[in-house]
Amino acid sequence: MKTKARFEIGFEQILDPAGQVLTKRLPAFARDPEEMLRMYRVMTLTRTFDSRAIALQRTGKLGTYASCLGHEAAHVGVGAAMIEADVLAPSYREYGAQFWRGVKPEEVLLYWGGNEQGSNFSGPPHDFAWCVPIATQTLYGAGAALAFQTREEKRAVVAMLGDGGTSEGAFYEAMNIAGVRRLPIVFVVVNNQWAISVPRSAQTRAATLAQKAFAAGIPGVQLDGNDIIAVRKVVGEALQQARQGKGPTLVEALTYRLSDHTTADDARRYRSEDEVNKAKMIEPLERTRKYLESLGVWDDEKEQSLMAENKKIIEAAVKTYLNSPAPAITDMFDYMYAELPDALREQRKTAIEENAADE
Repeated sequence: MKTKARFEIGFEQILDPAGQVLTKRLPAFARDPEEMLRMYRVMTLTRTFDSRAIALQRTGKLGTYASCLGHEAAHVGVGAAMIEADVLAPSYREYGAQFWRGVKPEEVLLYWGGNEQGSNFSGPPHDFAWCVPIATQTLYGAGAALAFQTREEKRAVVAMLGDGGTSEGAFYEAMNIAGVRRLPIVFVVVNNQWAISVPRSAQTRAATLAQKAFAAGIPGVQLDGNDIIAVRKVVGEALQQARQGKGPTLVEALTYRLSDHTTADDARRYRSEDEVNKAKMIEPLERTRKYLESLGVWDDEKEQSLMAENKKIIEAAVKTYLNSPAPAITDMFDYMYAELPDALREQRKTAIEENAADE
């Protein structure tokens, strides 16, 4: 029997869990203390925000919320790798990438608080809003990439999803058309090991998720998703290839979900405390901080000052959110269609009448 095809999956890691550099060829941004500090600031802001959002939900001041604890490097690294003209097609927990691109914390709170105005967020207006249906954002991203290709624009799309999303048909469909048309899109799979209560081992027999790219005829690469330098480097290179018309890439970022899937979940029912504690030993913030300390640009005093600054920023965002006007009952109808269908127009009328009666 003849061999018709072979593939290999590369693995990128630049910082080990102790913050030690594993290569002699650091990217230029990693040698720039100010750029590394900027990424670290957004990472820590994201974690401060995450903790406060969970507290708001637990006290009945926020709806169900999807935590991003442990994903900070994977998310901020992606945001930092993009240019403003690129398009982000997120799922529902990539706050670090969105904060980097200009979304305000209070806007995220508005969204999870049930206020449609949260989707009218700051930052690039061409970025997609949060997407709760699993993997459908990959199709939207492929469509945007097709538009860029058709208009001969040097722009690219990042479509982000979790490991569970790679089991969805939409993911394969998006990858397939991206491969066929050589679309300018990068699929970033943030593999946090758990699709709610389903472990990665029950998702697929594939040795990696990155190798799923080869079925679509596109490159796949795996990296340490807790290593922000590796994330930014690999995603940045893939985006550059996409903008140059050299087609899509699938990037698998290995990390771990240190939190519950959402505030409606209790991860203690399906995973061990020992597993979580081991994951905490290789989490991204401590690793990045140690690297900054090795550069001589960070210490405990600066850390405490940053934490105080983050708390001030997030408390101001919480105040803005809590003081925002309650959404109108009609908001659930007014931001989906350019022309409201007759059936929904009737429902809208009924909602207004029943709301007035309740008042």
